[in-house]
Amino acid sequence: MTQQHHGIKLLLFDVFGTLVDWRGSIAHIAHQRLSPLGLSTDWLLFADAWRAQYQPAMEEVRSGRLPFSKLDVLHRRNLDVVLEQLGWNGAVDETTRQQLNRAWHQLNAWPDVTPSLAQLRRLARLAPCSNGNLSLMADLARHNGWHWDAILGAEWARGYKPQPIVYTAAVEAFDCAPHEAMMVAAHSSDLAAAAACGLRTAFIARPNEYGPGLGESQALVAVNFQASSLLELAGQLGQQAQG
Repeated sequence: MTQQHHGIKLLLFDVFGTLVDWRGSIAHIAHQRLSPLGLSTDWLLFADAWRAQYQPAMEEVRSGRLPFSKLDVLHRRNLDVVLEQLGWNGAVDETTRQQLNRAWHQLNAWPDVTPSLAQLRRLARLAPCSNGNLSLMADLARHNGWHWDAILGAEWARGYKPQPIVYTAAVEAFDCAPHEAMMVAAHSSDLAAAAACGLRTAFIARPNEYGPGLGESQALVAVNFQASSLLELAGQLGQQAQG
């Protein structure tokens, strides 16, 4: 791997899975919201089922079959699908569905993330480059104590990763050249798409994102940096800056 911090002005972050534990958070909130209604299931599998609708819903937008819609709208559509699959349509009213859909605004960060972002802000400007909409990203930042220099990503670009416009629009918003920006993610496909747009890339291992051992522990593509945590990446970039 080539490790050159020099010239990196902007760090862009994937959020779901890279910065937040969506699976554990969704399972916990779904249990809180739905168990008082007398509903019971494996709540981690509930989270998995909801997340399984994520890429198919965005593909409807990427393909042009649906006009661009915020992720909140797609998440709500996906929630309705999952509740129907479970036979819970009549058990979950509209108000509860709206409240449950807000769970994506309340996801908890992985333990290393918040202190690491504070360190990384000393080295470069920071922004999410997520498929999440702007209000969702703002709420996650407030929930976890993050400070972004801007909120970019899908809603800003009117497209969904891995469409090139999502990466290039974020870079252009900061008046950077692509090689002056680095995409940070726990997903090799995200990093491959960013690299194809000329961005530098950093892989963060999240081996338990989808359950024990079911996430990526190593990058499957060539990257500029690879780290076991965001804290380790902050250390690597800090050493490069000092060097």
